[in-house]
Amino acid sequence: MTLKHWALVGGAVACLSSFSLIASPWLEPGDVRARYSLQKLADRGHFERVATTWPVSWADVRSGVKQSSLANDPAAGSEWAYLRFEMEQNAAAGFRAEARVAGNTEPSLVRSFADKPEQTAELGVDLQWQGVQWAFGLSPSVSANPEDDDTFRLDGSYLAATFNNWVFGAGAIDRWWGPGWQHSLILSNNARPIPSVWLNRNETTSPQSKWLEWIGPWQFSVFAGQMESNRVVPDTKLIGMRFGFRPVSGLDIGLSRILMFGGEGRPENLSTVWDILIGRDNSQEGAENDPGNQLGSIDARYGFAFGDQSMGIYTQMMGEDEAGAFPARKSWLFGSDWTSSLFAQDQQWFLEYANTLADDVLGDPMPNITYDHFRYQTGYHYYGRSMGASIDGDAEALTVGVFNFFPDGSNLGISLTAARLNKDGAQGAKVTDTSVFAYLPTNDQDIAVVETSYGTEVMNGWLDLNASFTDKKVQLVGGEKDQWAISASWRYRF
Repeated sequence: MTLKHWALVGGAVACLSSFSLIASPWLEPGDVRARYSLQKLADRGHFERVATTWPVSWADVRSGVKQSSLANDPAAGSEWAYLRFEMEQNAAAGFRAEARVAGNTEPSLVRSFADKPEQTAELGVDLQWQGVQWAFGLSPSVSANPEDDDTFRLDGSYLAATFNNWVFGAGAIDRWWGPGWQHSLILSNNARPIPSVWLNRNETTSPQSKWLEWIGPWQFSVFAGQMESNRVVPDTKLIGMRFGFRPVSGLDIGLSRILMFGGEGRPENLSTVWDILIGRDNSQEGAENDPGNQLGSIDARYGFAFGDQSMGIYTQMMGEDEAGAFPARKSWLFGSDWTSSLFAQDQQWFLEYANTLADDVLGDPMPNITYDHFRYQTGYHYYGRSMGASIDGDAEALTVGVFNFFPDGSNLGISLTAARLNKDGAQGAKVTDTSVFAYLPTNDQDIAVVETSYGTEVMNGWLDLNASFTDKKVQLVGGEKDQWAISASWRYRF
């Protein structure tokens, strides 16, 4: 591809892509075109960085993409053009602002990496500023008839500083840990982001030591926050940690851990944190000195070039307990994704299976374990939604999906999911706040869900449309969900 062709591709993509997600020092979960572009570059050997821990810093994209290798690979031109333009718009120093309006007939039960409106009606503003070392974002919004009874919120707001390749931050930002497109078993954007403080590497470069260089590019992320007060154990504390590394080209490995502890009437001192870190007195049987609840996961994805395209296979295993320093009582996710270029357009395909019934894949099924706990009886839920897979615990789902990216910047997505919810028919987590809609299936249900999405430029802004249809009404603790869910959001960047 000549430089002239590259310029034309970049211009075609850039003219409309400037209305994607609001500017920030990182690529946030939700932008499927950015993920497709970054992942394809990584699979084809142009981005030797960790690509399964989101958000991904723009500094990592800037330093990690080997532009010299792109000249010999025309198949990666449009992907780099998209990321380059977004980086120029979003990673440059200065002030930016964006207004958004969104709404839906009702929120969807099954959610994925892709961003969707969560409220019946929402009006918000995103204000962003970036300097050399500091950055902040203020994202106030108001909602009509919110399902969590929180009319005003600041989700997406943050204050962050970079020092010596480390980012220190505070705020409420979305995360997605793992290689799945439809689900992350350990941490996803299904629930609202928890207000927290965090620390992570800015650029995921390889160690300089010859003894550690085998690790390859690596990322470490840790955050600590407090959950809502209206729980069985109010104000539960939560710590999340993830170590991701790329020991060989194309192979991403992630080790994640979530710790729930403290809260009203529970110990929160450093010795408690130490006990839960080393797994001391860890149980599901009700030991009085159990310091808290913990989840751990291991995930891996191997991606490679396939002609002019790319392909990957991935898996994720999550345990709700530990045995011998490894996760036990396991849930599993398996998947494959691949790209194509049909009809002069680009496509991202994926096929994914998730099973959140503990030990159902390898062993004897153990219901009411995944995302539940004998002491923290609200479970691994935040404002009514699972913080892991949207199908919640004791469920399984098979999804096939595709995203189509048009040359003019528009995109189209469609997916089909067959799922069985709450396979044992018993309710695990307890609901204490009746003003919050609880997305907990009440009984054993088989459902099929078709989802579609379309994004394009409208009135100098960006319009996203989403629709989903379920073959039957879903029975949840919060109430019955209609078969149709339709949403729209429009963003305008100043």
